[in-house]
Amino acid sequence: MRIGLQVPDFNWPGGPATLGADLAAVARTADDAGFEFISVMDHFFQIPVAGPAENDMLEAYTTLGYLAACTTNAKLLTLVTGAIYRYPGILGKIISTLDVLSAGRAWLGIGAAWNEEESKGLGIPFPPVAERFERLEETLQICLQMWSGNDEPYRGEHYDLDRPLNHPLPLTKPHPPIMIGGGGERKTLRFVARYADACNLFPGPDLARKLDVLREHCDAENRVYDEISKSCYFIFDPGPRGEKTGEMIDQLGALAETGFDTAIGFVANVWELTPLEIIGSQVIPAVAGL
Repeated sequence: MRIGLQVPDFNWPGGPATLGADLAAVARTADDAGFEFISVMDHFFQIPVAGPAENDMLEAYTTLGYLAACTTNAKLLTLVTGAIYRYPGILGKIISTLDVLSAGRAWLGIGAAWNEEESKGLGIPFPPVAERFERLEETLQICLQMWSGNDEPYRGEHYDLDRPLNHPLPLTKPHPPIMIGGGGERKTLRFVARYADACNLFPGPDLARKLDVLREHCDAENRVYDEISKSCYFIFDPGPRGEKTGEMIDQLGALAETGFDTAIGFVANVWELTPLEIIGSQVIPAVAGL
């Protein structure tokens, strides 16, 4: 079981004046503690489940570039980018740049997007859901083409690229891994089987069924199911002195038995650093063999 940190909230006690230094300390501590992934949300406004829209929120890829310079081991990704937020050719270039500058640690976390409020607030076109999925699929195709070094024209229903030139190419071969977020059974999990190296699901009573559906899509796509990493979002709260670590280890074990190999999520009071150190010393070694 691999463990990843997601930082979904930047309303930290020191405020914006110390946020850069505080975030660097969090990233270095997580990296040293053995977290396999460090991720951020790709949102421009805070989302309702985490706080008011007006709460501090950093732009995702600027932040990941900063984190690349603060770390040496952890994979870096968004959980997850809305496909409509950036033109696909630009997104492919962004991930390539992050991969080169991080010495091969970039992943593309992506989904169809859902937050209409922030899109309309910032003037980002927000098409109906069916079109968002069409744009997601074209974005995946364009990124994969660009990462392969093929700069021939791409002609899609929504995007036309005359020359998707991309140099330098990513360091990761054959390409930076793709994680598709979401549990939609007709389209999202089908795209996972067709294009992705990993999926990310949110916890709930239907997790086992979601994996069964993914297996069915893999069979239909002639894809080896076990090639795909299965990640589940997780709330890490070890308690002030680590008194909750046993409970967390049991929960992670249950996820592993269900079929998940990765848990990425929020760490309570992450800016205090001690929770990361507790997870690194007590939880990560305990679940490494699951």
